[in-house]
Amino acid sequence: MTKTREQIALIGAGPMGLAAAKIMAELDLPFQGFELHSDVGGLWDIDAPRSTMYDSAHLISSKRMTEFTDFPMREDVAEYPSHHEMKQYFRDFAAHFDLYQRYHFNSEVLSCAPCGETGEGWRITWRDAEGEHDAVFAGVMIANGTLSTPNMPTFKGEFTGELIHAAEYRAATQFAGKRTLIVGAGNSGCDIAVDAIHHAASCDLSMRRGYYFVPKYVFGRPADTLGGAIKLPMWLKRPIDQTILKWFTGDPQKYGFPKPDYKLYESHPVVNSLVLYHAGHGDLMIKPDIDRFDGQTVHFTDGTSAEYDMILAATGYTLDYPFIDNTLLNWQGDAPHLFLNAMHPNRDDLFVLGMIEASGLGWQGRHEQAEMIVRYIKALKRDHTGARALQAEKAGDFKRATGKMAYLKLARMAYYVDKATYRNAVGNWIKTLKKTDR
Repeated sequence: MTKTREQIALIGAGPMGLAAAKIMAELDLPFQGFELHSDVGGLWDIDAPRSTMYDSAHLISSKRMTEFTDFPMREDVAEYPSHHEMKQYFRDFAAHFDLYQRYHFNSEVLSCAPCGETGEGWRITWRDAEGEHDAVFAGVMIANGTLSTPNMPTFKGEFTGELIHAAEYRAATQFAGKRTLIVGAGNSGCDIAVDAIHHAASCDLSMRRGYYFVPKYVFGRPADTLGGAIKLPMWLKRPIDQTILKWFTGDPQKYGFPKPDYKLYESHPVVNSLVLYHAGHGDLMIKPDIDRFDGQTVHFTDGTSAEYDMILAATGYTLDYPFIDNTLLNWQGDAPHLFLNAMHPNRDDLFVLGMIEASGLGWQGRHEQAEMIVRYIKALKRDHTGARALQAEKAGDFKRATGKMAYLKLARMAYYVDKATYRNAVGNWIKTLKKTDR
């Protein structure tokens, strides 16, 4: 039996953790997985302890643009799979690659602390049905996800109705008969607003800024399958895509949506055309940002006000790695500063997997991130030149792979990257490290 001092501790059995587990198993890198839930799937298992999934949730990217390349989704899976289909997909993935035996399930990691400098190991403490345990591992890979800790804003005044975060939302029946306000118009906010209009007495949507809306289908095909068909520079791609969006979505401003104060792709677009449909039919009223609460009255920044029974804040999530000190992750500002969003600049035994967002990255892009890390660990042990080159590169000045895109300076965008720039960089390092594996 492999001793823990020779193993990597892998935290999480969601899609990112499963990708890392698969690659470590294939490349014979010893590891032990830990998962809080009783099964794999992470966020996509609505019954998992920290899942923030809701009944009507589906992928906003199509299955062919999202799936792992070496494990395609079944033909009978919908083009935009539900969370039920995604949960089964990850369970099938884990079974196919024999990953279940690699995990301790129902095991909550409580703390991770380095025993010293790189190479001296990490003491991991976890709790399961038998109590608390601790052991020293060779290193740590953190893959516990990015969408489980709610970002709940503070508001002036007090709301005396029902106020919840989207993380607490599960089914549209929660809105039954209630005058409802959804705060935040990202992808989840718009999905939930569409749910609410069918059950609530009324539904309004409060927006701080404008968004670009992308339909799920363009010319009868999933919209994301068209974007990568022809490679274009951003200066040309942006006006072409904006023209296509106008053909299919029209002008959202005529329904009351604010005009975006940024360029297309400088923030994640909203992949939802139903919210425009319902706004156009008067089922959904668009409101500006909230100024203050006064009992069940909400005052908006334009001077108007309205009465509500329920407010749902679809205001996103904050990065949270509760079992490790933030300073150990080189946390600066709103997110850890890690090379290619994954590799610590100075340590070679600590990695964060899945702290990455990019339009169209899919699970394959995340799989490549995991492969780069595993190959780096393997190559570094053999003191190969490619690994030493990567070691030197990651220790340099921090740069995010934005492809010179001026992303909005928001906490949720702090780990956003340009897909092409990111995948090219990761792919090149994989090629380099593969050469050194020989």
